[in-house]
Amino acid sequence: MSARKRTVIWVLMALVLSGGVWLYWFVRSHGFSAREKPTRLEAFLAQHARRVATPPGARGLKNPFEPTPLNIAEARDHFADHCAICHANNGSGKTQINSGLYPPAPDMRERGTQELTDGEIFYIIKNGIRFTGMPGWGGEDEENWNLVLFIRHLPKLTPQEIEFMKEINGLEKEGGNADSSASAHEDGQRPGH
Repeated sequence: MSARKRTVIWVLMALVLSGGVWLYWFVRSHGFSAREKPTRLEAFLAQHARRVATPPGARGLKNPFEPTPLNIAEARDHFADHCAICHANNGSGKTQINSGLYPPAPDMRERGTQELTDGEIFYIIKNGIRFTGMPGWGGEDEENWNLVLFIRHLPKLTPQEIEFMKEINGLEKEGGNADSSASAHEDGQRPGH
């Protein structure tokens, strides 16, 4: 083996060893609390893992439905009933449940979500994201595509639409928190996404 190859191997081993030491120190000093904000490295890795986990064919899918008032309204009601418990009525993710998730659900109005392709959002709704609180819901394709339309609409929600959503789910606070969310779990209802 040449001296250059041995040097490369020693450098790689040193990097792996130092990374392992750093990980051990980090876990021992910080633990794995779901209440801490993800580090930049964790957020970077999660974002790229989500991209890798989404099949290339799904990324290129285009929403076959138009954002008509009826499609948006139906998706708004579905979102209020099934998704807002974690994502909040306004998509901010500021809910009691989300405050304990790691990684937390993102603010769906911001670039990180809005820049995903229609196919990526559709795939996430239908199949979920492993190792997060986002389950795969399956469901009818038309419902899921309409939810994609609504997620695109979140940055433009009106106060009237928020009021409609509150009527459906009873989430009173601005972000979508509710003391009543605990009673839904006690009644055996499955929380939404």
